[in-house]
Amino acid sequence: MKALVKYGMNDGDVELREVPEPELQPGTVLVAARAVGVCGSDIHMWRNGQSWDVALPVTLGHETAGVIVAVADDVTGWQLGDRVVCETAASICGVCALCRTGRYNLCPDRQGYGALRDGAFGELLLAEPRVLHRIPDGVSFEQAAMTEPFAVAYNALVERASVTPGDLVVIQGAGAIGALSLLVAKLRGAGTTVVLGTPVDAERLVKLRELGADHTVDVTVDDPAELVRSLGDGLGADLVVDATGVSVALKQGLELVRPFGSIAKVGWGPQPLGFSLDPLVAKAVTLYGSFSHTWTTWERVLSLFASGDLDTSKVLGGVYELADWERAFADMESGRNIKSVMVMPA
Repeated sequence: MKALVKYGMNDGDVELREVPEPELQPGTVLVAARAVGVCGSDIHMWRNGQSWDVALPVTLGHETAGVIVAVADDVTGWQLGDRVVCETAASICGVCALCRTGRYNLCPDRQGYGALRDGAFGELLLAEPRVLHRIPDGVSFEQAAMTEPFAVAYNALVERASVTPGDLVVIQGAGAIGALSLLVAKLRGAGTTVVLGTPVDAERLVKLRELGADHTVDVTVDDPAELVRSLGDGLGADLVVDATGVSVALKQGLELVRPFGSIAKVGWGPQPLGFSLDPLVAKAVTLYGSFSHTWTTWERVLSLFASGDLDTSKVLGGVYELADWERAFADMESGRNIKSVMVMPA
């Protein structure tokens, strides 16, 4: 089958290749991918800018929606033709304290699709039933393929650093996770929202204003701290969401957050900090690391898709065939799209 494979540790070491189809194993199903979202991490892998372990060669893609096409004899509750989305934790130990308490996203033996296990930018994906969720009626494959990034935002703004109605929320980064964090913050009742970007985000910042951002700032032109001090009581943001993927954003976040406020760090950044964390102490700020998601997160997001309370069409910038993967990646990297989704033939 054809698959989009990262094969080396250099910029651009990604290509379409013929690879063997995965074989059905006991306790698994095979999912035929129908739509797969392009994640910022996929672009990092393309540019070899990732800061996590990678097994080479590996098929990319972890934002998966598809149809079950094969079921092992010992699997119950699932059948051919079921429309499903797949969580990203392809493999976990299942017995550590984190797995036993429902925090399997943090399992030390976790292997994620598209990094340590072959992902869904191909024709077939091997999956354990524990990662499957049914796609609600009325939700398309293209919509369902956005469950994973919405789950990232939901985890950060609801399950980790909760938004309270009326809060001033500052979102660092105008990419997909920044945009989805904006929508979740609005849904949670944020009073004022501010999104920060750079010149590459010019088109995205316009779109985010259309999505309801009260203020957008190009940080290379205007000082976001000056704007934030002019809002509310002037003490700063109740919550800062770091969706940038650069470590220095934390320094800016510590400047923008109010005393006793919170920072949710979602973006990965391999750079060393190189600055003092004293403001974290002086302001008594709570810093939340937010990684991945769990079963409940996915079910909540899918229910919000079904009800229409989260509208994926507002951030979906383009739908592409797998053969056109490079344009799908480039349109996100350049800022033309907030989100790209690739579709596979039925």
